[in-house]
Amino acid sequence: MRRGISPRETKRMMKRMGLSMDAMPEVEQVIFRTSVKEIIVEEPEVAVLNLKGQKMFQVTGGKITEKTLEVENAKLAIPEEDVRLVADQTGKSVEEAKQALEESGADLAKAILLLQTK
Repeated sequence: MRRGISPRETKRMMKRMGLSMDAMPEVEQVIFRTSVKEIIVEEPEVAVLNLKGQKMFQVTGGKITEKTLEVENAKLAIPEEDVRLVADQTGKSVEEAKQALEESGADLAKAILLLQTK
């Protein structure tokens, strides 16, 4: 039968490994931004893990909102193999597949669904 490790023992073991973990208080919002979308976490709990000078952030809880970014007057760089894949999967032309990928923010699944509903 194994016994559990107490929090005190856990802290000592982490210290010996050069790992420290602290809460980041009063974080109101965390935003993950890519070239095509944002994921916003409202009122998250954030922990900072420091392992020999390298920081890692753990984000938990909160309300999650995802939104697609509008790309004004700019074309997305869509790989040709993605265009061909969408065209093959839907039976549509390459031009229609490329347009659907641009409308969906280069999301393959959304582009395929968009063309299948037309």
